[in-house]
Amino acid sequence: MKHKRHSFFEIDSSYIEPQHYNLTFMMQNTNTYEVYRLSNSQQQSITFAPETAVKVGPYFGWRWAVLGYTLDIRHLSLKSDSRRRKEYNLSFYSSVMGLDIYFRKTGNDYKIRNIYLGEDVDTQPLRGADFSGLSSSIKGFNLYYIINHRKFSYPAAFSQSTVQRRSAGSMLLGVGYTRHKLSMNWVEMGRLIDRHLQLPQEVTRLDTTLRSTIVRYTDISLSAGYAYNWVLAHNWLLAGSLSLGLSYKETTGDIEHRRLSLREFTLSNLSLDGIGRFGIVWNNTRWYAGASTILHAYNYRRKQFSTNNFFGSINVYVGINFIRKGNQNKRKNDS
Repeated sequence: MKHKRHSFFEIDSSYIEPQHYNLTFMMQNTNTYEVYRLSNSQQQSITFAPETAVKVGPYFGWRWAVLGYTLDIRHLSLKSDSRRRKEYNLSFYSSVMGLDIYFRKTGNDYKIRNIYLGEDVDTQPLRGADFSGLSSSIKGFNLYYIINHRKFSYPAAFSQSTVQRRSAGSMLLGVGYTRHKLSMNWVEMGRLIDRHLQLPQEVTRLDTTLRSTIVRYTDISLSAGYAYNWVLAHNWLLAGSLSLGLSYKETTGDIEHRRLSLREFTLSNLSLDGIGRFGIVWNNTRWYAGASTILHAYNYRRKQFSTNNFFGSINVYVGINFIRKGNQNKRKNDS
């Protein structure tokens, strides 16, 4: 039997069980992590990462729209708002398309995880050192289209608004827009190096192409990928998807104390970004619980300066659907 609305929105109910409720409430634990790797043309590089943020908060949804807020319980004692990481997400899901809108602002509580200044420089004393001179923000959206939406349900894996009853996969096509801002205090970094390594200045000095203070870039991407939902058992789902995006970056920055403005389209402005999503869900249409992880990778590269940014989250959640739709009959397996 098939649920017919319009041919474009048609689903095969032998593969996908639609939502029977109008509203949902969910409690979620989110553990976020991020890594920034900065490097220059002299092959010098520094990798930063803060402690993992542990967040807890409620989410509330109406059909395909879910909105939530999480509080970083590990950093509640921080007195300065500038050190607190902030993250807001708004998601809209349907059988055919999905939209993610997000805002992410890091604090200034990074630690040095790895640093390379040359083969003859022992940087071990710097590893794990606190560094407050790095901050970043990311805001944007991802819009994607599910080609095999009749049999494959992306929301079943990541918004719990449907249930996948038979295994299926689908190609994904998407577009994205992201605005990045990275601020780095290289004067503070130089002082930290001198204090921990205590080596001659000519050895420890960072190359001048690393003395970028602020870099802002706009990332516009077209992506393609594949997702698969594997039904392990009744009400159980294991899901995974991977998308690669060809992105164009328009950049303005302050590098070596001069203004850099790149306004013309060139091949050097193109790069590959990626998004991976993986999850496991138990869902009997009324109650649901599960875990998921979302991974993002962004790359920015110029002749003098480049960054690799990786961030993601691991979510553990439990929720309930309520206020049954008027045109749905109660299912026997709904308990």
